Amino acid sequence: MNRTLSPAALKCGVCFLVCAFLLHFTAFYADCSALKDSCLRLHVIASSDESADQRRKLLVRDAVLKAGGALFDGSVRAAEAEEKIRPALSTLEQAAEKTLRQHGSDETVTITVGEEYFPVRTYDNLTLPAGMYEAVKVVIGEGTGHNWWCVMFPPLCLPAAEKAQPDDYWTEEQQEILRQPVKYQARLKIVEWIEKLLK
Repeated sequence: MNRTLSPAALKCGVCFLVCAFLLHFTAFYADCSALKDSCLRLHVIASSDESADQRRKLLVRDAVLKAGGALFDGSVRAAEAEEKIRPALSTLEQAAEKTLRQHGSDETVTITVGEEYFPVRTYDNLTLPAGMYEAVKVVIGEGTGHNWWCVMFPPLCLPAAEKAQPDDYWTEEQQEILRQPVKYQARLKIVEWIEKLLK
């Protein structure tokens, strides 16, 4: 008895597998999108890669976080960033530039709030997918140096992070994505590829 599958049967089988994968990946992508939509990130870019500029980058970061006070305590959500942080931008820039002057630099600082692309990033034991995130972007001088980034909401790497737990902010499915990057590595790469095309 000939058990060889016909071309039509093979096509049906392949179509079924592709559809099953797409349905599963669509759910995964939706969870990744929800993760991205819930996050507010901080991105500080040094003027250059010279050691002095890299040191000043961290001083500026600290000055901005301190001047931001309640804005950067882990309570401002991504959806509120424009409304709550934008009115304070000039105050934050002045605090950053004052710190630079105190440490021998006359460079300017530009701070903006808006969407920015981030690659896959791991913070301790949590991994965030690549994509467009709402971010507070701090650019020092020419802004050509290595950068420092963090998650302000939920507070994953600020002082408020000690009180934050992923289950306070995300569903079980989203927590699984955050905590099991190796398991989802291939899918995260596909998400990163799609996001690069869309940005």
